[in-house]
Amino acid sequence: MLGLAWLVRAISGVNRVVGETLCWLALACVLVCFTVVVQRYFFHTSVLWMQDLYVWMSGAMFTGVAGYALLRDDHVRVDIFYRPAPVRRKAMADLFGVVFFLFPFIFVVVHYSWTAVARSWGYYEGSANIGGMPGLFILKSFIIVFAVLVGLQGLAMAARSILVLADRQDLLPPALRYGANEPEEAP
Repeated sequence: MLGLAWLVRAISGVNRVVGETLCWLALACVLVCFTVVVQRYFFHTSVLWMQDLYVWMSGAMFTGVAGYALLRDDHVRVDIFYRPAPVRRKAMADLFGVVFFLFPFIFVVVHYSWTAVARSWGYYEGSANIGGMPGLFILKSFIIVFAVLVGLQGLAMAARSILVLADRQDLLPPALRYGANEPEEAP
């Protein structure tokens, strides 16, 4: 059980670092987009690679922070059933969802994207636009990054659920326990 608790902490720590780092790309996207707009409407010019840049940064950000969003329970779920459920029922629902939905989804994403990503790396694919950014192969690699980070966080969710079902949630720090990210009820 201590190994499961360590696994949950380690994976959650990785996703937290990646998520909190890549979330800064949102600010970079806004700044680059603002620059493109100023160039276009005030200076009547456009730099195509900058247009690619903010689209690519947003793609990298959204795929890269998906594991962090799963860690924080920020993904959509049917809360009318899940939120009022006792912790053990939440753990059973999470374990079922990870094993029967998340892991197969991750397998499908990796299985069907691996060839396209490898092909893109094979010829160092760049933007389809003339004058666009080189390195589209790096952006396409974020599909695999997405699958790995979400899959790892799913593994951490499954391990956390097993700890709850074994009545060993006390091995986890409070921030990783069920209900840690839920808003507190007003009195």
